[in-house]
Amino acid sequence: VGHGRMGQLVEKLAPEHGSEVAAIAEVHTPIPVALDAAGPVDVAIEFSLAEAVPKNLAALAARHVNVVIGTTGWQEHETALRSLVERSGIGVLASANFSIGMNIFRHLVEQASRTFMTTDVGAWIHEAHHAAKMDAPSGTARLLFDAMRLAGYSRSIDVSSTRAGHIPGTHVVGFDGASETVTLTHAVRDRAVFAHGALEAAKWLQGKRGWFSMRDMINIS
Repeated sequence: VGHGRMGQLVEKLAPEHGSEVAAIAEVHTPIPVALDAAGPVDVAIEFSLAEAVPKNLAALAARHVNVVIGTTGWQEHETALRSLVERSGIGVLASANFSIGMNIFRHLVEQASRTFMTTDVGAWIHEAHHAAKMDAPSGTARLLFDAMRLAGYSRSIDVSSTRAGHIPGTHVVGFDGASETVTLTHAVRDRAVFAHGALEAAKWLQGKRGWFSMRDMINIS
């Protein structure tokens, strides 16, 4: 669902994951039309636009198709979409970032936040992406911010963004104290890492019911 840069990468890389693209839904080929022409579909991979996610998920849920959501910027609708998923009995795996490395990175950020929460240490998040990226801060930066809060870090966290050139994605989380600074960095060199992760998520999600994250898939406690 969606045939921009990420959708095209998913299409190109699907055979490497033992997967077949049954149909492509986009502006000129709505989901019902694409599914009618496709035959049986196990999982849809959604890389469209934030404003399209609620409608797309409803259309897929009506056809009882599980969905991997890679689009960001729709989280204000999450409560309603979770209810929709529960009612329809489908499975959804939603993530702002499908990189296995990023999800391990988030785990490390949580551990650092938990350690520094009782000391006089300030924190920041800076993310950089290509000039065409719509949302700022990125969905991944918000994911990291939430992870720090859930780990117990209650001080102010400065969040900043850069949009320039063709940067695939860089995220830096820093902790600064009176005598030392700790920085953790994750940098993507190729957007294909997100498509590979989404395709693996689709295989994992097949036949499942409920709302999941990459944390569930890679089993980080």
